[in-house]
Amino acid sequence: MIISASRRTDIPAFYSAWLMNRIRAGFCIVPNPFNARQIRRISLAPEDVDAFVFWSKNPRPMLELLPELNDRGFVYCFLFTLNHYPRAFEPFVPDVERRLETFLELSRRLGPDRVVWRYDPIILTRATNHEFHAAAFERLAASLRGATRRVIVSLVDRYRKTDIRMSGWKDTDLEMDFDLSGSPETVQLMSHIGRAARAAGMAPFTCSEENDFFLAGVRPGGCIDQDLIRSLGARVPEGKDPGQRAACRCVNSRDIGSYDTCLHGCPYCYATKGHRTALQRHARHDPDSPVLIGLAADQEEVSGTANPSIFKCS
Repeated sequence: MIISASRRTDIPAFYSAWLMNRIRAGFCIVPNPFNARQIRRISLAPEDVDAFVFWSKNPRPMLELLPELNDRGFVYCFLFTLNHYPRAFEPFVPDVERRLETFLELSRRLGPDRVVWRYDPIILTRATNHEFHAAAFERLAASLRGATRRVIVSLVDRYRKTDIRMSGWKDTDLEMDFDLSGSPETVQLMSHIGRAARAAGMAPFTCSEENDFFLAGVRPGGCIDQDLIRSLGARVPEGKDPGQRAACRCVNSRDIGSYDTCLHGCPYCYATKGHRTALQRHARHDPDSPVLIGLAADQEEVSGTANPSIFKCS
C-alpha cells in the first residue's frame, strides 16, 4: 500500500506532528471526503506501508522527522511543488529563496531521486504569460541542478470554486486565460521547459494533461509514478488509481489528508473552498487525534466503514 500525504492538503507543512504521532500509533482514521459519516482506518505500520509519498510546498517542518522515518524503515519520497508566482497567487507560501534552501537541504539528505520537483500549476495570465514561465522555469531549474532528476509540469485546471475566488481579478493582469492551454505559444513553452529541464539534468513529464506535449519534448507521466516507486525499492500496486482523473497516470494509493485544511491560501487551489474555511478547520485540529480534523470518541475499535457515532468530525 502506498500512502499519499496528501493531494488534499499540505501535511508536511502544517500537520507533520500529527503525521508522526499517527505513524507511532500505527494507524490513522480518514473520513470519506464525500461522506464524513463513512470513515476508514488505515494502517501506517511499516509492514503494511510500501511507501509514503509526501506532497508539499514547504516540507521544512519534516526535516527534523526524517531520522525517525529512516529508523522505522519506511520508503518515502517528496513531491515538492515550487513555483515563483506573484504574492497574490500564493499569499502564505514562504519566500522562494527559503523554499529553494529547503529543497536543496532535503535533496542533500535524501538524494536527488527521492525529491521530485513539481512546477505546477502553470497559470497563464497577462502578468504570468508564456515568457514569464519560460524565464521562471529556467531560473529555478538552474538553481535545482543536481538536486532532482525529475520535474512534473501541468497547466492549471478550471474549477467552479476557483472561478468564484478569482472573479475579482476579471479584466486585470491576473485574470486566468484557459483558452491558451492548447495554443502554439503553450506548445513552445513546453518545448522550452523540456530543453531547460534536460539541460539541468532532469527528465520532464506532464501530469494529468489531456493535451499531448510529447512532440514538444515533455512526456506524459504520473506524480505517484510506478517506475519512481519501484526504483526506491518498494512494491508497486497494479493498475491506475481509480479515484483520479482519466488523464492521471498515478498508481493506486491511499490518501490520508482532508480537504479545506491547507493554510497556504492559494486562490487557484482545487482542495480548499477558501482561506477562512481552512483556518476554521485547522482550529479543530488536534495532533493527538487519530483523525486529521476532529476528535475521536473511541480510538480503540475502528473498522473500514464505522458507526458515525465513533467520531465527531467537522
